Amino acid sequence: MIHRRVERRYHGKRCRRTFAETAGTALDRRRTARDQVEVVVTLLAYGCPIQAIVAAFGVDDRTVARWQARAGAQSQRGHEQLVQAGRVELGQVQADGLRVRIVGGGLGLASAIAVPRRLWLGGAVSATRDRALIRGRLACVRAWGPVQGRRLCTDGLASSPSQALRLCRTPERTGRRGRPHLLLATGLLIAQTIKRYPQRRVASVEHRVVVGSADAGAAALIRTQGRPTAVITTADIERLNATCRARRASLTRRRRAGVHRPATRDAGMWRVGAVDNCCRPHRSLRRRRAVAGSPVARWAEHTPAQAAGLTDRRWSVPDRLRCPVPGPGVRRRGRRPQWLLHAARAAGHAA
Repeated sequence: MIHRRVERRYHGKRCRRTFAETAGTALDRRRTARDQVEVVVTLLAYGCPIQAIVAAFGVDDRTVARWQARAGAQSQRGHEQLVQAGRVELGQVQADGLRVRIVGGGLGLASAIAVPRRLWLGGAVSATRDRALIRGRLACVRAWGPVQGRRLCTDGLASSPSQALRLCRTPERTGRRGRPHLLLATGLLIAQTIKRYPQRRVASVEHRVVVGSADAGAAALIRTQGRPTAVITTADIERLNATCRARRASLTRRRRAGVHRPATRDAGMWRVGAVDNCCRPHRSLRRRRAVAGSPVARWAEHTPAQAAGLTDRRWSVPDRLRCPVPGPGVRRRGRRPQWLLHAARAAGHAA
């Protein structure tokens, strides 16, 4: 029920506490008008530079950076709640990384995508392109559950197949003592696309099957890719990497300003992934829709989240900001209650 109509606060029946309408969203405790915050975050999500936003709206660049960080954290929590908890059948997964120049050095950004529904699964950012980055990229794929029958296509990095083998093994529980044997999942196919650049141009492309049979995985690749022939490729994730560069002004190849803080680069990755999953329709996912009384069928556009069955409508960037998701924790204000103090003292004496 509504506790106060002036501030739009509510009173919970179970917790018996009051909370604001924007609790759990990216707009919580913001003094600026919500419309302005939503417009600024929308411009950031589609690649508008921060300098242009500062000049147009007259806000401080540090304020825009805080809005960007909060929007990125909101997108990450929403991705974990909506996408990773959906348990969508992945089918074929493509994983790739890109090298980004920042102020004072460079960093590696790696991500993965489910090919049948063009669903972005998650990513990882690291200062170096090492095993930890590859393992963090493949961990988001492993978090979806069992890996039986999955097809994984990676780039030409040498550590990609080895880290994929480590994460795709499951322990065989026999009830005996000692460490159980690790077995590969049945129907698993791990392939690799190796590109050679002698003079910064693609001279040759080699397709290699690391785990599985090429003949057995050909039919699965045809079914998941929607092509008449089976192709081991990372074209879909590379296209998403190009979208990530276009929609993040700090990641363009010839930019005016680079990334300074780690929180900014992480927030930008989750923000672009959330917009691509829920807000941006893909041409390859459109479906024919029959119109009553008309012989001509129309096309209905769908986002990856709609194609995966995670939502029934196309979201906007303000919808993502207004959607409440559970946060990492709420800081308690004031004195702690007596029952909690007594419980802490009792636990201390027992220890």
